[in-house]
Amino acid sequence: MPEFEYQELLPTGHDDTPYRLLTTDGVSAFDTPEGRFVKVDPEALTLLTREAMRDIAHLLRPGHLQQLRNILDDPEASPNDRFVALDLLKNAGIAAGGVLPMCQDTGTAIVKGKRGQYVFTGGGDEAAIARGIYDTYLTSHLRYSQMAPLTMWDEVNTGTNLPAEIKISAVDGDTYKLLFMAKGGGSANKSYLFQETKAVLNEASMLAFLDAKVRSLGTAACPPYHLAIVVGGTSAEIAVETSKLASARYLDTLPDEGNELGQGFRDRALEQKVLELTRRTGIGAQFGGKYFCHDVRVIRLPRHGASCPVAIAVSCSADRQALGKITAEGVFLEQLEADPSRFLPETTAADLSGDVVHIDLNRPMSDVRAELSRYPVKTRLSLSGPMIVARDIAHAKIKERLDAGLGLPEYLKDYAVYYAGPAKTPAGYASGSFGPTTAGRMDSYVDLLQANGGSFVMLAKGNRSQQVTDACARHGGFYLGSIGGPAARLAQDCIRSVEVLEYPELGMEAVWRIEVEDFPAFIVVDDKGNDFFADVTQPVTISR
Repeated sequence: MPEFEYQELLPTGHDDTPYRLLTTDGVSAFDTPEGRFVKVDPEALTLLTREAMRDIAHLLRPGHLQQLRNILDDPEASPNDRFVALDLLKNAGIAAGGVLPMCQDTGTAIVKGKRGQYVFTGGGDEAAIARGIYDTYLTSHLRYSQMAPLTMWDEVNTGTNLPAEIKISAVDGDTYKLLFMAKGGGSANKSYLFQETKAVLNEASMLAFLDAKVRSLGTAACPPYHLAIVVGGTSAEIAVETSKLASARYLDTLPDEGNELGQGFRDRALEQKVLELTRRTGIGAQFGGKYFCHDVRVIRLPRHGASCPVAIAVSCSADRQALGKITAEGVFLEQLEADPSRFLPETTAADLSGDVVHIDLNRPMSDVRAELSRYPVKTRLSLSGPMIVARDIAHAKIKERLDAGLGLPEYLKDYAVYYAGPAKTPAGYASGSFGPTTAGRMDSYVDLLQANGGSFVMLAKGNRSQQVTDACARHGGFYLGSIGGPAARLAQDCIRSVEVLEYPELGMEAVWRIEVEDFPAFIVVDDKGNDFFADVTQPVTISR
């Protein structure tokens, strides 16, 4: 019989994170017969959370920004790769000003805590953390996205972005360690669990499996991605949670090999093979190219002999996370990059991209469609003029009107429709952060709306279903892809005016009329039934 030996499931190594001191207030120490304790007041937890959630809405890690710059410096990057990377760097510079958040979907707040046994709080940790989240969302130009169910079918926005996901674990030591994250719907919706078998536990089968699953991620979550893959897990829940942590690079210091006790580890060789696989897809940084992913993390966990969960998660262009800690010396927060402009090159967008077609949206819809029909999918566009903004709830209400025989609103016939929902508008700005939302959620409405004479030009992010391609071919419509990620830059540089047109009671889900100038887009689906994503989402044969 083997002797008992405890093995931590995820044995991370030394933390070399750069931290900045926020305060020494709210932290003290006291001695007991059981040892010296660090006392943490609730106000310290609230302060740390408040500052962390504000920082991650506006600032990114320097490593992430360097990866964007690397795309610009790579001669193998496509013009579209470079255009997206440059736009995301510009967006980071604007967001770093602390007014416009980097993404309009400011996300669900997630806090993972590890409290050492020599840390004393007196209880109420989750409430203190939630208070910090509440403070940030109410005092910053962030969006409230949390829906509270009143009945099984009826729900209401909480108006605070609470509740948050808060999980605190008991660990050894005298330090309180925390990971702060904000996950928007786009990247959160790209967390997947697959219940596989031992049949995938060989390189050829695993790479073929991952090729298909990675392609199915599409671009709705705003690549380039930080992709995380977890193979195994003592439960399905552990596999999925581990993949989310890995996508935040929280588990980078795991060992490189396993042992007979079942420690989790990173397979760095497989990480490189999967990264190459993502580059061969042709999806690129949203509209074709090499940079579908910045990097890949592959983690192997122990498993029950009859189970083999495989979890996949991504962190998107709004790569929002930061580490915090409270020790006897004070309250510390990870130092994010306050000057993203240092990663910008001297070149301009004109130097980094191909020809751009300027589309005047002030013309009749028939003229706009006729001009779009002249160009193939992947054509880069610059849009100027009026657009309508409508997303999930607005589309549902418009369908109710059609079902009641009231007809389609004229604005859906006369204007292109942008699927989006803005963050709060700061004083002195025409708009709050206002990037595109995931197009696929509106797929079921397209054929109905186009058959009734509207929604012929749609603008959003991500790939769409075959029913949209078929509808556009049948009715003469177009789907234009917008860059997912640079919501602050779009608000500052491209959106000139915003007004509520209908359903003001829906808040950010209302129907808006906006004026845009030089708004970037690409033709993704045309009126002939061509779909850019149709070719790049088909798996290829993987050889050993």
